[in-house]
Amino acid sequence: MELRRIAVAGASGLIGSALVRSLTADGHEVVRLVRGAPRGPDEVRWDPERGSVDAAGLTGCDAVVNLAGAGVGDRRWTEAYKKRVRDSRVLGTAALAGAVASLDEPPRVFVNGSAMGFYGETGDREVDESAPPGEGFLPSLCVEWEGAAAPAREAGARTVFTRTGLVVARGGGAWGKLFPLFQAGLGGRLGDGRQYWSYISLHDEVAAIRHLLDRDDLSGPFNLTAPRPLTNREITEAMGRVLHRPTLFAVPAPVLRGVLGEMAGDVLGSQRVLPTRLLGSGFTFAFPGIEDAIRAA
Repeated sequence: MELRRIAVAGASGLIGSALVRSLTADGHEVVRLVRGAPRGPDEVRWDPERGSVDAAGLTGCDAVVNLAGAGVGDRRWTEAYKKRVRDSRVLGTAALAGAVASLDEPPRVFVNGSAMGFYGETGDREVDESAPPGEGFLPSLCVEWEGAAAPAREAGARTVFTRTGLVVARGGGAWGKLFPLFQAGLGGRLGDGRQYWSYISLHDEVAAIRHLLDRDDLSGPFNLTAPRPLTNREITEAMGRVLHRPTLFAVPAPVLRGVLGEMAGDVLGSQRVLPTRLLGSGFTFAFPGIEDAIRAA
């Protein structure tokens, strides 16, 4: 990639911080979108829920990457928290896409975060980017989230959606909560363990985003998941092998529903998502297997 000026929203999150480290290590100029007062020329102020962005700060950016949003798994899904999750994504994306569209020379590419939750419950059925959205809170959120990027696309910015799976990393996300449990010998399958989990290593997540930034011929949705989804039972066994810990503590489905409420449906749900378009574009995974991904984390 030629040296570029790239704006990143969500730069302090799990994926965003790793992406910023990767870009800056290669000499790119990164502009971070921040909620507080900017502390230097590498920061631009925005307020996603209020729909405000200092668009002037995006002038000269070749690319904008939007990874901002309240954590889906951070809290129990009350109606108030679901609204916060939605607003942080949909209103934030609309504000950023509008700012991109307002520029005399919009960035060449707008990469907007999304999630494999777009597909909802798939059971044993494999799905790729050609599949329609599922039903429920997360699918409807993803549809609205991606739709909010329309102004950027209409302004001529190549627009890409990253439908990310479960990121295997120690520093956050679902796996950030799993690692301590397994290391303490308290890990185990969730429910009957037959539900498919589509995962991706943090390294491959960042590499895939950079691949999508680089390729001027790629637009639309891309599943950022490893090539072979596995069941929760298979992943549990792999965690035990890599960490040399027992995996005896299965969590029954009724207990999960009692603790997590509506969100339990997505923990127990099955999503067998394939990265068909990503592989077709020539991307190569560094850690395609679950044990390699766990070791990398």
